[in-house]
Amino acid sequence: MYSIIVVPPPTTEDEPQHTQQRLAPGERLTFGRSARENDLVVPHDGVSRRAGVISAQGAFWTLSNLCAHQTYVVENPEGAGEHIKVGPGRLDAPVPFEFSRIVLPAAGDLLAIDVWAPRHDYLRTEGGLDGDTTAPAFSVDRTKRYFAVLAALCEPRLRGEPHAPLPTVEQVVDRLRPNWPAASRTTVQWNIDYLAVKLRLKPGPDTAETGGRLNGKKESLVSLALRFDLVREDDLTVLTAQAAPAARGAR
Repeated sequence: MYSIIVVPPPTTEDEPQHTQQRLAPGERLTFGRSARENDLVVPHDGVSRRAGVISAQGAFWTLSNLCAHQTYVVENPEGAGEHIKVGPGRLDAPVPFEFSRIVLPAAGDLLAIDVWAPRHDYLRTEGGLDGDTTAPAFSVDRTKRYFAVLAALCEPRLRGEPHAPLPTVEQVVDRLRPNWPAASRTTVQWNIDYLAVKLRLKPGPDTAETGGRLNGKKESLVSLALRFDLVREDDLTVLTAQAAPAARGAR
């Protein structure tokens, strides 16, 4: 059973290079400039003769960087800037992303090899366990106004611009107003402050702790939400779906 799919970088010289290559667990694919030494040829003068190895490991894969002087970057195209770096000579670095892009710096160019790991393995539980259930790490209600505010803050980076500047409060108001006519700078800012407390980025008003002013509040909220998948791309439908009367609040 194949578990890893490798999509070669585009080339104008050899269109068949676009053919996907599939790896079963335990199989390896070498890539580099040399046609004699590699399974996948990347015909660019800036790519090492033996550049790297992709190894299928069940539901994930590893990358070996055989280059002696160049770091490779593996990006998560869906992760709002999430990436890992694989340094020169590093062997079998595990890559946790379902959709990945290996970026090879090549004499002024950036070449991309896409790697997909669509197989998912999940734990199967046999019956219930005794005792209390585990409390959720972050409790968010996707029908509430505060979640729409959080989604609007995350939207630019979830739309494929990982380093996009965050929207201003006024831009969030404009984005939400079609489904929330009463949205204003005050109500949006209130929900941002509420989120900072709810997601435990600052103490609540009913605690004895005062703490310092939370600088970069919006950046902290978006970073936390994207890192732990509190907001995903498919959640952005809350910005366009007609809000139901029961979906009001936090405020």
